[in-house]
Amino acid sequence: MSPHIIAVEITDAPPARLDKALALFAPVEAKLSRSRLVKLIEQGAVSLDGAVVTEPKTKAQLGQVWHVEIGEAVDYDTLPQDIPLDVVFEDAHLIVVNKPAGMVVHPAPGSPSGTLVNALLHHCADSLSGIGGEKRPGIVHRIDKDTSGLLVVAKTDAAHQGLAKQFEKHTVERRYQALAYGVPDAADPRLSGMPGVAFESANILRINANLARHKTDRQRQAVVKHGGRHAITRARVMERYGTPAVISMLECWLETGRTHQIRVHLAHVGHSLIGDPTYGGRRKLAKNALSEAAQQAIADFPRQALHAATLGFEHPETHEMLRFQADLPPDFQALITKIG
Repeated sequence: MSPHIIAVEITDAPPARLDKALALFAPVEAKLSRSRLVKLIEQGAVSLDGAVVTEPKTKAQLGQVWHVEIGEAVDYDTLPQDIPLDVVFEDAHLIVVNKPAGMVVHPAPGSPSGTLVNALLHHCADSLSGIGGEKRPGIVHRIDKDTSGLLVVAKTDAAHQGLAKQFEKHTVERRYQALAYGVPDAADPRLSGMPGVAFESANILRINANLARHKTDRQRQAVVKHGGRHAITRARVMERYGTPAVISMLECWLETGRTHQIRVHLAHVGHSLIGDPTYGGRRKLAKNALSEAAQQAIADFPRQALHAATLGFEHPETHEMLRFQADLPPDFQALITKIG
């Protein structure tokens, strides 16, 4: 596909910045996001009356006709790898996968290969039409390396934009299953007295606590009283384990989606996840609450016991409501069997 040029006429009172104005007035079928337009402007692909403009903050005015040159999507500078994928759903626009624990989503200095993106570049090689001008999968959300479960990834720019808007508006359904220490309960006076912590009907725990990077450890997140990013997590108890109950299976769902949100919020209220090396730590359990084998299995579990079990969203092209569920992985199921 050779490069083509589209004309964008400013037909109404435009936003102050050129990138915003072009995103507003560009033809819908062009599927141009603001981030894509910023790159095109900076690359010299946008002009007015033959004069190239490279500053996204340039002012656009009523009546102007801007020309945008859109080139063919280029190959993404990451190595495709033939890594098995558990594909739950796939069409021409997007793919839903059940990510195993231990797999990083996106290449980074510490994980340059073996990631979900490497695997998707191989699996979707012939069906990627270009995200932001590159032939790459469009990552719209992530789950931690050692968290298992469902992820949706875009194959096209249009699907990427549509999914990103849903995540931004918090309309995507994401439910997790987690094994946590203790049993959250509305009758617990410790919880009822914590700022930002409340119980809704049916004993649903609601945690409203802003998150920001930890002051001294930049790899961690922390609850902060001032500043940070708005974050709300809800959780309900699905099962209790032990006599007395010392472990609970929780169903958690997100009103917002922040880095490590469930892990940080549950640790903040004293119910950290089993196996969480960053926010948990090994807990002493009542000696006779669980068998020695169960307690040893809990101590030996090598990752946070967290699984992205349910994912629901509106298909960005067909507008069909989609909902997917993924069973707990074998290691998680084995741990429950030993505890139960």
